[in-house]
Amino acid sequence: MRAQSLEDLLKKGDRVAVSNITGREASNVSYVSQMYCGNVVAGWSLGKGGQTIRVPAGNDIPVFGQFDELIDGLPEDQKPNKVVVYSPPEAVYGDVKEVIEHGKDCVDTIFVITENVSVEVTAKLRRLCDLEKFDILGCNTLGVINAHDAVRVGAVGGDSPAEAFLPGSACIISNSGNMVNTIASYLQSAGLGVSHGISTGKDPLILTPLKELLALAEKDPKTRLTVLYVEPGGVYELEAIERARAEGFQKPLLVYVAGSFAEGTDISLGHAGTVVDGLHTSASAKMALFDEYFGLPVFDPENAKEFGSMLVETRRGLRVNTLHDLVPAAATLMSAMQWDSDMIPKSPLVLRPWLVGLGSFTKKLPSHLVPHVDTIIEPYASLIKKYIHSGLGQIPTRQSMRHASHASSNDGVTPRIYGYSVMNLMRQGSFVEAMLLYWLGHPVRHPFESHLVEMCLTAALTNGPGTISAQAAKLSASAGNSPNTAIMATLGAIGEIHGGNGKMAAKLLVDVFGNTELTNPYDRNHGVELDKLATKFVSKFRKIKAAAKEAGIDYKKVPCLGHPVFNTEAVNYDPRERVIHAYLEKNGFYNVFLDFYHKLAQELLNQQATNKIHAVNVDAAITCVLMGIAWPSLVEKKITVERALDLPFLAFALGRAAGGAGEYLDHRETGTTMDMRVPVSECRTLGRAKD
Repeated sequence: MRAQSLEDLLKKGDRVAVSNITGREASNVSYVSQMYCGNVVAGWSLGKGGQTIRVPAGNDIPVFGQFDELIDGLPEDQKPNKVVVYSPPEAVYGDVKEVIEHGKDCVDTIFVITENVSVEVTAKLRRLCDLEKFDILGCNTLGVINAHDAVRVGAVGGDSPAEAFLPGSACIISNSGNMVNTIASYLQSAGLGVSHGISTGKDPLILTPLKELLALAEKDPKTRLTVLYVEPGGVYELEAIERARAEGFQKPLLVYVAGSFAEGTDISLGHAGTVVDGLHTSASAKMALFDEYFGLPVFDPENAKEFGSMLVETRRGLRVNTLHDLVPAAATLMSAMQWDSDMIPKSPLVLRPWLVGLGSFTKKLPSHLVPHVDTIIEPYASLIKKYIHSGLGQIPTRQSMRHASHASSNDGVTPRIYGYSVMNLMRQGSFVEAMLLYWLGHPVRHPFESHLVEMCLTAALTNGPGTISAQAAKLSASAGNSPNTAIMATLGAIGEIHGGNGKMAAKLLVDVFGNTELTNPYDRNHGVELDKLATKFVSKFRKIKAAAKEAGIDYKKVPCLGHPVFNTEAVNYDPRERVIHAYLEKNGFYNVFLDFYHKLAQELLNQQATNKIHAVNVDAAITCVLMGIAWPSLVEKKITVERALDLPFLAFALGRAAGGAGEYLDHRETGTTMDMRVPVSECRTLGRAKD
């Protein structure tokens, strides 16, 4: 590592740049950091160049479109030497590579906040940074704080870092970011402040492992001891103990190992890296490692004096069984080491409940077991008072839906759908209108909408016998199954790639148009700059695609563009989408979403993200039709986003289920049993006989 001590990771005077800074989390965290220490010099976010994040007292943060623009646009004395990466997982490699390429003359440390970055990409990040002499922490770190210099990167300390992190001599290193904050607050009750708080993250691969951080703490003049919060998974603790033995580390450790309660169960601790996958990786194994290194059993607060006497001899540290035992353990360790406290100890850790409802049981308990009701601080006091008076706890937030439905009813005389008589709907003669009422909760607004959906259902019936869902129905007939089984097989063969792409396309449209003022998707004068939206989307997609290809990993393609059958021309069309498009044109109707999808296909070629204009396929057409119908209700908050996203998939599934029934009937009558079986002569084995 370039860093020689903890303060090299972060200190006063460091200048921080933040990627994806206009994202919700990054902008909020950067704002708080700027209020706390004012160390963010700039950020960058694709397509957001020229914006500014406003912060009081003249600490505004300029936003650039790319990192190279940030470097070129800042004077020498403001160029960043620390970079915080808040990019989505698929963009992390590309952003880090840009930082290394354009920031090699100024940047020394990169903090990757993003979680769920693939192991392959994480390994490449470490290799890249090692070659170019950059320090890199993460992935999935919450950040780092230097309490003496009152500076931080990331979200360590939450919205009030100065409250939890008082200057002192304890370095906190934790797999969990939130536990850095919790432990810092606990240590105040033992008279201990913090030198540095470090969240390592707990993805499967940790870029800066514990052994390297302990070596930095050993050389840090403001650190007397290190407090560790450890989770299962990985051999980082074993490596750290081996290095501590080999190099003779002198500073003691206080350790809490989480997760033993989950052993032998299916309970997950939440972090991707908390997977027990071998020797020394379980919670119990890590406990045993530390106990053996310390030469002491787990700390018992009832025998603190005895442990103090043993610590005088061993001087390596203690492991505790519960987090709140860190306070007496820290006091015992300081006494054994003959250290003075960093501060006057804060009030002891005790339960101070705001609400107690023991009732008559209070009279039966010994007085020392009856919890004292503490004063409720604001704003919580007012909120609790308000909601108690409004019936909080008396009426559940969700009632049981057993034997109940908002969507349907039957009083013994008239079955209804959202209040509309089924018999009247039958007399009107439109199955599609009744179905849309059932799906939306209200009738369609325009007559042409039900006709468009009927076209979509027809389009979804089939794309020939070779499709996966049609094959499922034919296989079911070949196996001698009943019609309902064939329809279930058809639906079971529809997934995120085949049919489910519509849901992903709907999510794309919500993301793209969600921040616009669009209210009527059928109005040609919608006021939305589609060309700019398409250009921005493709610019971001092109960057992610290039980074993923360079990293050798998969990337998410644009949903519902392209088709394996209609994909051989320079300009491609799905003939089913063309029928819907022609109907709109002939009748003078317009759909902004379908218009956007065609512009997207063209822009992908314009920016050389594709080598042809891909077809806007039938899934996209169905999505655009259903989102056109649902959008006004979505804007008016009459339906949820989740419901709107499900509609295109439901339409495809309904049409394809009917198509699967047709394939089943045909195959059962004209095929032979077992005729879908692949002959042995056509099957290949990729292994070999082992007996």
